[in-house]
Amino acid sequence: MVPHLITALTGPINELEQRILESLPAIERWFRLEWMEHTPPFYTSVDLRNAGFKLAPVDTNLFPGGFNNLTPEMLPLAVQAAMAAIEKICPEAKNLLLIPEKHTRNTFYLANVVRLKQIFHQAGLNVRLGTLDETIKAPTQIDLPDGTSLTVEPLVRTRGRLGLKDFDPCTILLNNDLSAGLPKVLENLHEQYLLPPLHAGWAVRRKTKHFQAYEEVAKKFAKLLGMDPWLINPMFARCGEVNFNDGSGAECLASNAEALLGKIRRKYKEYGIQEKPFIIVKADAGTYGMGIMTVR
Repeated sequence: MVPHLITALTGPINELEQRILESLPAIERWFRLEWMEHTPPFYTSVDLRNAGFKLAPVDTNLFPGGFNNLTPEMLPLAVQAAMAAIEKICPEAKNLLLIPEKHTRNTFYLANVVRLKQIFHQAGLNVRLGTLDETIKAPTQIDLPDGTSLTVEPLVRTRGRLGLKDFDPCTILLNNDLSAGLPKVLENLHEQYLLPPLHAGWAVRRKTKHFQAYEEVAKKFAKLLGMDPWLINPMFARCGEVNFNDGSGAECLASNAEALLGKIRRKYKEYGIQEKPFIIVKADAGTYGMGIMTVR
């Protein structure tokens, strides 16, 4: 079973798409060999921007949401993928502790947690939800607008293990991006699998480091297809510390923005692109689109 987009094509296939379609066997083999050498994230989602002449990732989420957007037809694929992922990590897994974000008022996010729990339940696991919210002292039910509900419970730490009352999981799945820092309750869990690992959280991870690594991958992939890596790789620059409240770092931001726009203009000229170039300014860590601005 392979997912298909229901949106009909409205025009001829562009050159980039045609090149990818013609290279499918080579691409699949490339991925197969790369997965043998590198361990992929347990789960992830990627934000893509498609300009027609260029297709590139602009963000990679290691604590993905949006599972509620999967159609019912996609569920069997999701369950199958969950089973395969768990089997690689902990084949004998019986219990899964899912730790979501603490913003319980976001019903769209909570619908995502409901779907995520459903997927792993159908994969054969007992799934319960633990919360990092220390104000929750007892199992708490959260009702959703569609009539479903979730029960979150306080975490119980015993030496090198983390669980809930009368619930000892083999695997702990974080759906919390740790933007607020690394909770001590999650540290030194040497007897259980913690997925993703703590260093994947925004308390440690940086977007510029990710794009540096992706740039190298894009070069290898583009060489395989005999094309310009710019077609699948977003240009980027790092400015360092910027404080919009007191204006510090503004000159660095302006000079980096102008330099980056200059590089993009040269690429547009090379490919005969008539669009007006722009860049997106965002924080080096964090999510939810906070602090994003457009510069033209």
